[in-house]
Amino acid sequence: MIAADLNSSSSVDAAFGRALQLRVDQVNSSGRLGDRKLELRTQDNRADITTSLRNISAFADDPAVAAIIGGGCDTCIVGAAKTINDKKVPTIALATSDQVAAPVADHPYLFKLGPNSADSAAATVAELRRLKFANAAILYTDDLYGRGAKEALTAELGKAGIAITGDRSVKPSATDISQAVGALTEPKPAALLVLAGPEQAALAAKSAKSAVFKGQMFFDAAAASDMFIPNDAAAATNNTTMVFTQILAIDDVIATTPAKAARKQWFRDYVSRYGSYSGVASFAADAIDLIASAVARVGGNRDQIRAILETSQTDGISGPIRFTPANHSGLMPQALTLLVARAGRWRLAS
Repeated sequence: MIAADLNSSSSVDAAFGRALQLRVDQVNSSGRLGDRKLELRTQDNRADITTSLRNISAFADDPAVAAIIGGGCDTCIVGAAKTINDKKVPTIALATSDQVAAPVADHPYLFKLGPNSADSAAATVAELRRLKFANAAILYTDDLYGRGAKEALTAELGKAGIAITGDRSVKPSATDISQAVGALTEPKPAALLVLAGPEQAALAAKSAKSAVFKGQMFFDAAAASDMFIPNDAAAATNNTTMVFTQILAIDDVIATTPAKAARKQWFRDYVSRYGSYSGVASFAADAIDLIASAVARVGGNRDQIRAILETSQTDGISGPIRFTPANHSGLMPQALTLLVARAGRWRLAS
């Protein structure tokens, strides 16, 4: 059994849940586990640390649970880290914050699948340098992910000699961020760099358009959501650049390798079942594949599953994944590319 701790009211976690179930069904129908069948058990954590800890503790105490998958609540997985390690249950976190699986010495049973802030920042700043932008402003969410992403981006901008004209934080739950965006765009920076989830990234784009911002807007990987941008944000988001994996623009990708062909097939299967595609779904699919590969070799032995995860190398749906004993955040920098919003959907930048 694979257990998932998700927030049922989160659009991101809803996409995770759909992807987990689809991949479990695909693994079972493929026969790759022989006589074994995967079972998915999901509990709602309501983005509450205490509830999440209770869910994860119950999962860990159930001997039928071979591994746990955590959703987008960074603080939930960080809050449960000690329990996960004490109870020795291998756990793959799909949360955005780098802190969920680092340092490895303190998180031997925790792994992370998803873009790393340092890699996302490096890709963004490389593009700013290519465009010869002299300065940029930073908008970030005041939470575990946002603060860490801002720190990584600030370091990269410093190394590149790109000035920061200002930075502002916003609450992750804020529904009006126009004041913060207005303050950042008033000095007319060459770029506005947005480190926020999908809903707030869309708010930032609309606020910047209202402020008549003429510079270039960049989203980091946390902003990724559906392939099609919501109608109310499409015009404001047009020409925005986002760092993410190729999966959101998979129609632009030619299947020149088995891995690329598998990504296109996964995309088609997800859309066939659910009607549209969410970019984060690929991380959930890869989490199931990694656990299934371990279960195929050692059954439900948690210690052996953890050992296998720690040395797993695969070209997954998200891109190349490499876990090592020194690095439990496995998505490689090569998995990230630049996407551009055009006519209400994401396309490869080049």
